[in-house]
Amino acid sequence: MNNNIANLYETTGRMRDEISMRPGELTDEEALSMIESSVFKNENFTFYSRAEKSELISRVFYALRKDLDVLQPYADDDEVSEIMVNGKDDIFIERRGKIEKAVTCFDKTEDLEEVIRRICAKVHREINELNPIVDARLADGSRVSAVYKNVAINGPILTIRKFPKKEITMDMLIRNGSLTDEAAVFLEKLTIAGYNIFVSGGTSSGKTTFLNVLSNYIPKDERVIVIEDSAELQIREIKNIVRMECRNANVQGKGKVDMKQLIKTSLRMRPDRIIVGEVRGEEVLDMIQAMNTGHDGSLSTGHGNSIEGMLRRLESMFLQAASFPIEAIRAQIAEGIDLIVHMGRLSNKSRKVLEIAEIKGFDGSKILVNTLFKFNIDTGLVRSRNELQNREKLELRGIAL
Repeated sequence: MNNNIANLYETTGRMRDEISMRPGELTDEEALSMIESSVFKNENFTFYSRAEKSELISRVFYALRKDLDVLQPYADDDEVSEIMVNGKDDIFIERRGKIEKAVTCFDKTEDLEEVIRRICAKVHREINELNPIVDARLADGSRVSAVYKNVAINGPILTIRKFPKKEITMDMLIRNGSLTDEAAVFLEKLTIAGYNIFVSGGTSSGKTTFLNVLSNYIPKDERVIVIEDSAELQIREIKNIVRMECRNANVQGKGKVDMKQLIKTSLRMRPDRIIVGEVRGEEVLDMIQAMNTGHDGSLSTGHGNSIEGMLRRLESMFLQAASFPIEAIRAQIAEGIDLIVHMGRLSNKSRKVLEIAEIKGFDGSKILVNTLFKFNIDTGLVRSRNELQNREKLELRGIAL
């Protein structure tokens, strides 16, 4: 097939012209039928095998009718969780937790660039030499990261993190061994009671999925404001919900709306709870202040290798926003965050809750951490002998632990 790229382009171009000249909107079935007829009648493909013709038909169909072009089959495959494109020739996928090289590739760099531009345009973002890095999403909420060719040496880079089509529940996480029944009940009660919970973990450790699961415990009569860099969370049970998404600046450098601005705006919207998809920088100051100003039950996530490491990262991000004394920063973090859930991905690719710890307070020099659950490779997630110290919110809601 690689020796007949010219035939592929000629067929694609001709079919694009034929389809555009047809009156009315064609269905996918009608377009596919036209492509099949054209390929089987074209003498350039006489010596193609049936398998080669089938592949050609699929590639022309995806190029003409699907936003993701040759990536569409992997986007439709429920067993594929991640699509990684390293230039036009190298496509890798994660299937059932294992990474493998895909059998297909883009024929031209321009085709890959067009896919990236289409994805960005659908969420009102743009990528070019002036804005070579972009975070976006697909219609189903799948996370997209793209890097333009003037920055990426081996060509345009595209990474798509897919989310499962079926909603993940706490019961499913328990069955998969991600955490225990005891830990799930504990987190349910604290979420209902309005504890501010922060979910930490490394890349692909399941932070966003876990935040989605925790959000199911939010009382349905509360007003929730969700703020994300790119909309990914899938909160379906809350009726009184406001969702806001950051926006990049245009080519003139205008129109940027960052998470810091959105968090400030959310405070004027009478929220009961604020959910921040992920904190990466200066917006941590506004998130912590929101938690400290009566918005109990707020949730957020961040990248960290451990609970202690996450707290240090929060401190450094706080310092990016304001040159406060480190003691003042630690005191605000300790007062704002009640509980940290740390996620991890093990060598067998399974995602686990590795630790659940209470932030007890600040002793004048360091943040005090009270470990309540800890994962052990032999015994799993085990309750420690430590008891939850700060029970005021549970008592105010009349919830027994």
